[in-house]
Amino acid sequence: MKLQTERLILRELIPSDDKGIFELDSNPQVHEYVGKNPIVNIEQARDVIAFIQQQYAENGVGRWAVIDKSNNAFIGWAGLKLYQAEANGHSNFYELGYRFIPSYWGKGYATEASKAILNYGFNTMGLKEIYAMTDLDHKASRRVLEKCGMQYIEDFDLNGETCAWFKAQK
Repeated sequence: MKLQTERLILRELIPSDDKGIFELDSNPQVHEYVGKNPIVNIEQARDVIAFIQQQYAENGVGRWAVIDKSNNAFIGWAGLKLYQAEANGHSNFYELGYRFIPSYWGKGYATEASKAILNYGFNTMGLKEIYAMTDLDHKASRRVLEKCGMQYIEDFDLNGETCAWFKAQK
């Protein structure tokens, strides 16, 4: 699976993405709103990739590597995943998510990737609705969700953290 936008390539994660995943997920800034539990070694990055590859096999979808077309650099991940746990009274729903290396923040990459992913979910996968959630205080992530056309629904509690719940419908 591979998607392209004006500036990005979105493709399945592969083992050689381990250094990029490590750069991303070992950064405490990246984890400020996602559990404050950065990884500490390259083996954990490899485990993340293996876990996501398992999602591809079991669910046909998972987070994808985001590659900058201009220099072929790994800049983060974005994509849909089948969220099987309970969140805000829902389970077994498709969730849009993204995470980028801080030097790529504020450049519109998350919005660009998210628009392409929503299009893929609705027009290729045939989904009728896609959800997203973000920490209530994560203003930049909320802006991304709003810019790509998702609608804020309500606040809810997720494991003791207040989050904003978003939904997009075809």
